[in-house]
Amino acid sequence: MSVQFKMIPKKNNLVSPPEVKYYPCAVSQGEVNLDDLARIVASRTTMSRPDCFGVIMALSDVIGESLANGNIVRVDNLGTFQLTLTGTAADTEETLGKSNIKEAKINYRPSKELKNRMKKITYKRIR
Repeated sequence: MSVQFKMIPKKNNLVSPPEVKYYPCAVSQGEVNLDDLARIVASRTTMSRPDCFGVIMALSDVIGESLANGNIVRVDNLGTFQLTLTGTAADTEETLGKSNIKEAKINYRPSKELKNRMKKITYKRIR
């Protein structure tokens, strides 16, 4: 199956005169939720759907716990998860503290296998 896309016009006001260019935008075909993932995995393995559901939930919990403990999580064929922090600057190293941290974000980098899989995607333009 192909990834469907449509063309979206975007106006560039930084040039004179302003110009419109068209860019491709992927069109979603729906969502796959946890229950769907468990059903699909179960159909491809010897595990039952509830077992797959439990494994996926446990994996999510363990990834979150590992990140909260300061670890980088590398799932071989999926990719790497790493915690990053955003915050405000401090004038000196001594004045830098927890109050400077605004939030923690999860940085995800796909594995080489997943990137290679994305290179094999075919595309179909829709109107």
